[in-house]
Amino acid sequence: MTTDPIADYLTRLRNAIKANHRIVEIPASSIKKDITKVLYDQGYIQSYKFEDNAVQGTIKIALKYHPVTKQPAIVSLVRVSKPGLRKYVGTGNLPRVLSGLGVAVLSTSKGVVTDKQARDLNVGGEVLCYIY
Repeated sequence: MTTDPIADYLTRLRNAIKANHRIVEIPASSIKKDITKVLYDQGYIQSYKFEDNAVQGTIKIALKYHPVTKQPAIVSLVRVSKPGLRKYVGTGNLPRVLSGLGVAVLSTSKGVVTDKQARDLNVGGEVLCYIY
């Protein structure tokens, strides 16, 4: 059992990208499903499918690569808020990743959203990770 399931999720994605895998399977949870939807909406993954075959279920993610250069769409995944030290931000301190080129994923009272969506909704929350 892992103490930080979000870090495990990001590590599985990172390892699959480094090994040039097309599909990665990850044990499911509601927060992981929400993060997967954000990754898909932002164009970092090609597709995803939630399978509820076991007690916990799995998430199958098809990773996205450039068709010619074979470079992955996700360059970096960085876990920000950890179980030992949570990082919360207010509406005035929302992070900008690579001057707006990257995405910060936040867990807010309105659900799991990006930093841009949090600005539009005028909410703050826990910064889960940075993606670029």
